[in-house]
Amino acid sequence: MTTLENVDGRSVLRMQRRLAHPVDRVWQAVTEPAGLAAWFPSTVEIDLRVGGAVTFGFGPDGTVTDLDPPRVVAFTWGDDHLRFELAPDGPGTVLHLVHTFDDHAGAASFAAGWDTCLAALDLDLDGKPVDEHALDHEALHERYLAEFGLDEPAVRAVPDGWQVRVERQLVRPAEVVEPLLPAGADGVEWRLGEGTGHGARLVVTWTGSDPAARDAARADLPRQVRELAATLAG
Repeated sequence: MTTLENVDGRSVLRMQRRLAHPVDRVWQAVTEPAGLAAWFPSTVEIDLRVGGAVTFGFGPDGTVTDLDPPRVVAFTWGDDHLRFELAPDGPGTVLHLVHTFDDHAGAASFAAGWDTCLAALDLDLDGKPVDEHALDHEALHERYLAEFGLDEPAVRAVPDGWQVRVERQLVRPAEVVEPLLPAGADGVEWRLGEGTGHGARLVVTWTGSDPAARDAARADLPRQVRELAATLAG
């Protein structure tokens, strides 16, 4: 089960997975460097005490915010917050992952990434090579993007008219995307920037003054962005 919601202005991604291993074994995998190295997206060392330092292989470091062995560990990673809750379920464990972050447009990338990581965790606990998982990261990304409604346009009033805006995380880097961008049309601007994961962030705006054209732009701009994404996926 995976959900995305807005809490106090921040995006909160929740994922739940059942693992066929006892809580103590899973606890080692989510707190000890050797266990984390098999599946976590970065090398990480955790000083297991509230207020303890969390050191990552890339990005800003963090701090332990909650600790209740062997059930709860939570820590920051820069501005993001990660919380792992373990609950016994017969001989196995139900793992709850809660990721809180500001980059709402990157939610599909985060969800697809954690899906892949948790699949690797499951395989590692089973003693299998973590690269045996059959998940297609790009397909997961596009599925979550649709499920979370991340391709919905935003419409706002601007001086002398309106603006329709679509922000979408892509699965290809900017140098691959740029040659495929549509030719600029009157009032339409296509921009690429740094995104999450390995893809570029696309921001497209369509600005106009004719109220009758606003609804057409609201429908047409997402269509153009979806067509670009489909071309990249192909």
